[in-house]
Amino acid sequence: MKKRVLLALFSLGACLGVSAQNVQLHYDLGRSLYDGLSSRGSVTTTVEMFKPDKWGSTFMFTDLDYKNDGVMGAYWEIAREFNITRNKQFAAHIEYNGGAATGELPTKSYYGNRFQHAVLLGGAWNWHNADFSKTFSLQAMYKYYFKNGHTGARPFNGFQTTAVWGMELAKGMMTFSGFADLWYDPTVKGKLIFLSEPQFWFNMNKLKGWDGVNLSVGTEVEVSNNFVWNEKGENDKFYAIPTLALKWTF
Repeated sequence: MKKRVLLALFSLGACLGVSAQNVQLHYDLGRSLYDGLSSRGSVTTTVEMFKPDKWGSTFMFTDLDYKNDGVMGAYWEIAREFNITRNKQFAAHIEYNGGAATGELPTKSYYGNRFQHAVLLGGAWNWHNADFSKTFSLQAMYKYYFKNGHTGARPFNGFQTTAVWGMELAKGMMTFSGFADLWYDPTVKGKLIFLSEPQFWFNMNKLKGWDGVNLSVGTEVEVSNNFVWNEKGENDKFYAIPTLALKWTF
């Protein structure tokens, strides 16, 4: 799942009133690089929105995963931050995660399988440098998983820590951004899941004569442990899966 790229703007937007939306198209190379991932979808579209206001900011994104006959899964997150200090560096954070997917395992096919949705509550520390070319956010949250009637998974309590960063390079011609999550899940080996998705973009609107062409070309690498499910029904392995990507910023 592509996640939280615009969260790198949390500290920037909270201070400057910047809002942003973008649409991304990713071609996933996982099925070509790893045995056991041949049923993994190759195409994902992501829609992101970030909007600050006088109380804080709102961020949300939706991922749609595709196979050749249409959408095979959808996932979304929405997060709200409320500033709790005058310098807007510290904020209260509330978030919801949820989605559904279809797929195939060697012994069965499954349709409309709902992810065990969750709500998160905690705090965030947001930082930026003097010219806002570098931003960083660190979040610590309590995470509650709701009951999943489809799979029979029971509700449980957990936690999640999140780091989000953004960095403009070469006078804004290139962007390095991403996030890293670590969260508790008692159903996996070691009871922890790690997921990070660094992105690198070349911004076409910084080229001479390309003003207003808000297209970026780049890549994302999904680095994870205990997160990706393979065709054996296992999710206890480490993967580093790159994509080829396009992004249009509105």
